[in-house]
Amino acid sequence: MLVAHIAAAGAWIGIDVAMAVLIFTSLIRHDDATVALCYQVVGLVAVWPLFIAGLVCLASGLVLGMGSRYGLLRYWWVATKLALNLLLTGLVLLALRPGLAELGRVGRQLATGAPVDAALHGMLYPPIVSPIALLVALVLAVFKPWGRIRRGREAATTGPLGAERP
Repeated sequence: MLVAHIAAAGAWIGIDVAMAVLIFTSLIRHDDATVALCYQVVGLVAVWPLFIAGLVCLASGLVLGMGSRYGLLRYWWVATKLALNLLLTGLVLLALRPGLAELGRVGRQLATGAPVDAALHGMLYPPIVSPIALLVALVLAVFKPWGRIRRGREAATTGPLGAERP
């Protein structure tokens, strides 16, 4: 499971890098053929591969969390990674998919020579925000900061710094 988790996270970062290359190439190139191709290809390499990588990362992370001493909601770093995964995976379908579908349509029109508004309409954020969030998750997994989440009886029997109450 750990290997599957690491492989899925690596694939996720790689897909984000490929998406960034396509988005930023479309910005710096001024010929319509290249821009049209970038717009069409980014929808193919981004949405479903990102979603699948996110789901595999989520499923393997859940199995790892339930089967290890870290649990799913025992430590802040695990809970933060879980929240990041859920957020990013959800954003692929809710925010990225519609934007890339529109971008693909614009790319197809641009390829036919039709005059179109070829602006990226917010597509700069995903290839910047997602890799940063994934790198945060990687740092959390390596350094495991912040300690345990105190709940219920444990919170009632310990003081503010974790010392036992008399």
